[in-house]
Amino acid sequence: MLYRHFGKPIFFKMDPETAHHLVIGGLNKADLVPGGSAAMRLMYGVPETADLAVDLFGVHFPTPVGLAAGLDKNAEAVGGFSSIGFGFMEVGTVTPVGQPGNDSPRLFRLLPDKALINRMGFNNEGAEAMAERLKRLKKRRIPVAVNIGRNKATPNELAHEDYRKCIRTLYPYGDFFVVNISSPNTPDLRSLQHGSELSNLLSEVKEEMELQRAKTGTAKGLLVKIAPDVSDAELEYMVHTITEAGMDGIIATNTTLSREGLQSDKAGETGGLSGQPLRERSTEIIRRIYSQTGGKLPIIGSGGIFTAQDAYDKIRAGASLVEIYTALIYEGPEVNRRVHAGLRQLLRRDGFERLLDAVGADHH
Repeated sequence: MLYRHFGKPIFFKMDPETAHHLVIGGLNKADLVPGGSAAMRLMYGVPETADLAVDLFGVHFPTPVGLAAGLDKNAEAVGGFSSIGFGFMEVGTVTPVGQPGNDSPRLFRLLPDKALINRMGFNNEGAEAMAERLKRLKKRRIPVAVNIGRNKATPNELAHEDYRKCIRTLYPYGDFFVVNISSPNTPDLRSLQHGSELSNLLSEVKEEMELQRAKTGTAKGLLVKIAPDVSDAELEYMVHTITEAGMDGIIATNTTLSREGLQSDKAGETGGLSGQPLRERSTEIIRRIYSQTGGKLPIIGSGGIFTAQDAYDKIRAGASLVEIYTALIYEGPEVNRRVHAGLRQLLRRDGFERLLDAVGADHH
């Protein structure tokens, strides 16, 4: 209620990107103040329970709801986000060299649709800056995934070099890695999802992960984040290629270019749409991936999750973990406690002892 009645009215009067930076800065500072993290955990934290905890990719997730990439692009507020109920988080998308991204304005609220449109364009400070920040973190309460991409100026035929550079720089500091080939805001990036470009890229990044594993003695998971705007045939090919390449999982999905059914006057803005309008499509993609792979390739579900039922629908469709982003903007950090409490009720209602028992239940 605190966010809904006090924080949200203030933030929603601001330009969306200004509010975004204010939140990141505030969470960073709150974590640095003595007792700040404890206070945030008291207000918004979600205690670990055996029924909701998940082990995947060699990583323990204390709770199944994570923060999607795009909010903390430079790993500035890992401590703060770790204290408000998330079970894991993605940082990035990060590129080898820092870049400003696209021109402003580039972030828009679609209030009637409970959605956002962004055309940020991988604005970030670069892999070295992120590595320094993650290196300074003395204690990490939740797993941190590093979401990696290519620089805007890098042509697709050299994209693998950018992804490999990010892995080399950040391998010691990420708990697992996510290959982002699905943002609509970097020119031609999405074409990396198709044909030989996809298999060649995944072969290169897998090779780099193996080199780093041998060098450090520690194996880490590698996932691919895919777009929702694909045909059935394209999705089938992508999933087959991702599986054959030995990836550890898929994040489904990134933002959409679809504008179907929108009511907001901002619907004509270019960029990727996130939030409630994406909910059903991302769940359908999860269902198809699970069916094609027989549930053998772990899925993190992302897109339009605002309630426990939204999360549960994705879990029953085949997701082992889920992520939120837009719901945090609209509902505030209270959303995590509500989703987790609701998930426990839904599991009990359907006779499941643990969340993992419900994964893919719609297929059985």
